[in-house]
Amino acid sequence: MGSGKHRWKISFHRSSPTALKPERKQPPKEFVCPISGSLMADPVIVASGHTLERICVQVCKDLSFTPVLPDGSKPDLSTVIPNVAIKLTILNWCCDNGIERPTPPELSSAEKLVRALIPPREEKSPTKGETEQEEEKDELLKGVADKPPVKFSYAATEINRRPTHFYTSSEESMPTAIPGTPLPFATRPSCYSSSSSSFDNFADEILSPMSPEEEEIVVKLKSLQVFEQEEAVISLRKITRTNADMRVSLCTPRLLSGLKYLLTTRYSAIQINSVASLVNLSLEKINKVKIVRAGTVPPLIDVLKGGFSEAQEHAAGALFSLALDDENKMAIGVLGALPPLLHMLRSESERARHDSALALYHLSLVQSNRSKLVKLGSVPTLLVMAKGGDLASRALLILCNLAACAEGRTVLLDANAVECFVGMLKKNELSSGSTRENCVAALYALSQGSLRFKGLAKEAGAAEVLRDVEVTGSERAREKAKRILQMMRGTGRDEDDEEEEEVDWEGMLDSGTLSRTRRRFFCGKNESVANSSEF
Repeated sequence: MGSGKHRWKISFHRSSPTALKPERKQPPKEFVCPISGSLMADPVIVASGHTLERICVQVCKDLSFTPVLPDGSKPDLSTVIPNVAIKLTILNWCCDNGIERPTPPELSSAEKLVRALIPPREEKSPTKGETEQEEEKDELLKGVADKPPVKFSYAATEINRRPTHFYTSSEESMPTAIPGTPLPFATRPSCYSSSSSSFDNFADEILSPMSPEEEEIVVKLKSLQVFEQEEAVISLRKITRTNADMRVSLCTPRLLSGLKYLLTTRYSAIQINSVASLVNLSLEKINKVKIVRAGTVPPLIDVLKGGFSEAQEHAAGALFSLALDDENKMAIGVLGALPPLLHMLRSESERARHDSALALYHLSLVQSNRSKLVKLGSVPTLLVMAKGGDLASRALLILCNLAACAEGRTVLLDANAVECFVGMLKKNELSSGSTRENCVAALYALSQGSLRFKGLAKEAGAAEVLRDVEVTGSERAREKAKRILQMMRGTGRDEDDEEEEEVDWEGMLDSGTLSRTRRRFFCGKNESVANSSEF
């Protein structure tokens, strides 16, 4: 009797509330801001790929301070994009564990925490040079303001830690806390209505009932059994190959979430079919922004860097297809797709080369991506490709876009691009009339706002070639050749009088005689090239 009571006492002691505190309520590392050490309420992704709390990023920028994260890396805070995907994941986790939604920390608390991280010698007002550098970085986002219909604050993407070895340096570690006192674990009532209608719509979509087809595929995508994952992606690829309606109905946050984590698997059949399925889903215009917001761009970039060769082909095609939507262009560039796409121009796969070139063309329609491509040293490589090979016409298209910005013109003129383009026209080795048009268009772009162009064009013998284009070229090429010749002559008179004329270019600019109107032009007969490939 006594021993029985003793056993009951022990049993009762073990079931005390302190002993049964559930470990699952500890937030995953990916949900915690490395700066604040708290669950993120308004996560954003910065240019370096880190996901941080928005208020912490803003305070760091206001104080001109770049923190060193616990993993030793320094985030690039120049660009900020809302990370709706990880925000939604945090919301679902809170709902599953009975935890109220986190609320952004107070500005004063965030500022106090960040100031505590600043060494005394670094806490100072930004110098003139630092201010100018920040202004230059901010110009990468100015193009968005010119397009009111494009609300880029909702074009959210994410970089989460993925279950493969395809990690970038910015994703190595997302610790739950940092030395010092973390911000309070602030929450708001679960009945709180977010001001972000985009986020609410996204949440409603993921909580809506699944169709039988979606449910069957999603269950297998998230299965721990490899053969079920393979069955799911093969089935999804077949269904979306030709059925446009199914592409739309199956492109849901739930399915994209399951598909995203299989993009970088080390099982070749799963990876190849996963990326091909994503290409098929991206063929529908209504799906393109959804796919980018689901956080699929970072794993696609990882596939380009080290995936299976066939998967790399499909990844290049997927980025090309997604880049056709204006709302995706800047996000894809910010997330780091430009360097691997440039590298893929040298791929052994013809399809990978061509789709990468088309992706770069559409991405380079955005000013921020043009600047990045120039800084990546793409001009010499593209000039070599433009002289010959299967990518000549597409390399010219990209060069035309780069020549439309001041940085691109400067680098192209330094790289003897004028002599290159004139030489191509002289040899008449261009493969098509459209390629010849683009070559003239590139010269026309270089002639805009550049006092150096006239001298370089004379040295290259451009006048004779352009006169020939005026006679034998297409209507578009003739018009551009005519304008270049008029600019070279200065007054529009015959070139026979040109040698006797001294043109005061600086005076003309000061007086406004020389038009400095910047024209947006399109390189090629079509403004965009539709991706109609199916896989």
